[in-house]
Amino acid sequence: MTQVDTSNARNEVRPFRINIPEEEIVDLRRRILATRWPTKELVSDRSQGVQLATLQELARYWASEYDCRKCEARLNALPQFMTEIDGVDIHFIHVRSRHENALPLIMTHGWPGSVIELLEIVGPLTDPTAHDGTPEDAFHLVLPSLPGYGFSGEPTELGWESGRIARAWAELMDRLGYTRYVAQGGDVGAAVTDAMGRQAPKGLLGIHLSLLAGALGIVDQLPAESEEERAAHDALATFRTSGFGYFLEQVTRPQTIGYSLLDSPAGLAGWMLDHDTDSYYKISSAFVDGKPVGNLTRGSIVDNITLYWLTGTGASAARWYWEFGQAQAAAGAGEAPPAVSVPVAFTTFPGEIWAAPRSWVETVYPGLAYFNEVDRGGHFAAWEEPELFASEMRAAFRSLR
Repeated sequence: MTQVDTSNARNEVRPFRINIPEEEIVDLRRRILATRWPTKELVSDRSQGVQLATLQELARYWASEYDCRKCEARLNALPQFMTEIDGVDIHFIHVRSRHENALPLIMTHGWPGSVIELLEIVGPLTDPTAHDGTPEDAFHLVLPSLPGYGFSGEPTELGWESGRIARAWAELMDRLGYTRYVAQGGDVGAAVTDAMGRQAPKGLLGIHLSLLAGALGIVDQLPAESEEERAAHDALATFRTSGFGYFLEQVTRPQTIGYSLLDSPAGLAGWMLDHDTDSYYKISSAFVDGKPVGNLTRGSIVDNITLYWLTGTGASAARWYWEFGQAQAAAGAGEAPPAVSVPVAFTTFPGEIWAAPRSWVETVYPGLAYFNEVDRGGHFAAWEEPELFASEMRAAFRSLR
């Protein structure tokens, strides 16, 4: 995918538009059709990895039915921009609400996601009166692509861990003229948003998270008395023993996996699908059974994978995990990070990798300002259940307006 900019001046916010060369689409389809497939797994579940039937049906759809021009047109219909921050071009979608007193909100996606996973919440958040809300619920929305992801540039030096990204986001909001705003994130975005809360840049009013990333480092300190707490411990233990493969590879050898991710579309798709059990079975259902769960449709799932392929960001996206590992090692040998000094809101979605109970969230964030457990949604909650997710954003930040 290529970009069209009006200027290369530093610090300037430049309009951005996607233009996919036709030869790249032709090459993608050729590579999908030339896939060398392994034999079928020897188990009836995902315990050996992404199931052959799931990935073969995804590949068939990708090569024969999928139209990436629709995604291109959808993104180009939104206000997209590029600006250089700390030497890296940052791509972002910026949708201002028509409601004058809307609250600015910057949302950060994760891996293996992208801005694609946030598109369905643009309407509910910026135009709440069309989605069972009131003008007082409106947000101005800023959706950046993480450095090395999607249309953002790849860092050419070390050090782009969550804290540096958090500082870049504060600079972005300042550059857009927002003097008061809130932030939200899940997955990688949760780590970035947590860092924003600890840095407390001028203008940041509060944060919302949907993944308790901080639980990984203090698992032995988390309560395990109630049934809910024990279930969360079991889920976290399962992730660390049988769902941790992608994490370990990317935190230690992102370059190695990158060779496969940039050479084989099917390999990229398989790697991206093998994330967490709940999301995997929902995505598999969309292809094998033709029954999407929420907004996890065939089209939107392949939109996301195609974005990684056409931008060639499989390796650069994985490198965030290496940076995360280096930062964690350094933190373990140094002083504890500062406490979060802005109000924290948290929503527990039942299908999350570990559905954090309130006691866990309060252990990581004493003085928790907002907490809610909802009845549906998983790791990609904004993607899967956009209306429910939007209602949580309204409730979480209502007291900060």
